[in-house]
Amino acid sequence: MVAGLHMTGFLASFVGWIGLIVATATNDWVVTCGYTIPTCRKMDELGSKGLWADCVMATGLYHCKPLVDILILPGYVQACRALMIAAAVLGLPAVLLLVTVLPCIRIGHEPGVAKYRRSQLGGILLILVGLCGIVATIWFPVSAHRETTIMSFGYSLYTGWIGAALALLGGCIIVCCSGDAQSFGENRYYASGSSSPTHAKSAHV
Repeated sequence: MVAGLHMTGFLASFVGWIGLIVATATNDWVVTCGYTIPTCRKMDELGSKGLWADCVMATGLYHCKPLVDILILPGYVQACRALMIAAAVLGLPAVLLLVTVLPCIRIGHEPGVAKYRRSQLGGILLILVGLCGIVATIWFPVSAHRETTIMSFGYSLYTGWIGAALALLGGCIIVCCSGDAQSFGENRYYASGSSSPTHAKSAHV
């Protein structure tokens, strides 16, 4: 049971981490309009705003202007960049830690307590990944709406929301459903196919 929950949490958080990386690398966070919404619809000219570029979408045209001048960037853009980069970076050691404690992975005769601690650390890192993603993906559209009219949310923002939710969910499952250190070690021990102490005693009778 514990091994199944751990695997579920790992898969959810891994997919969420990949989603956050995709959201960080793409620029379709919000679809904006420089005029009134009816005017933009008639002109068929919309804008797309992301962490790294402002884009213009029109019939047969898609042009992006990179946001490279940090000194003139709004504070919320810089903060959301930092949060999303932190989420992407923190996710790597978290995933690596959790890979080493999967039931199918054995590192010598390592005690279960050490695996439990790595599992808890990986789960905590994933919770931080999810929180960074949630703050950034909520802060950005709220602040962007104060600067211009938002027509709709882009696929990058939806990807970020789903990724942050999965990372947070997976981290919470791993932290809260791993049991204590002793039971964590015993579950891994039995899952590896080794005989239990009770079975070993009965074999010698």
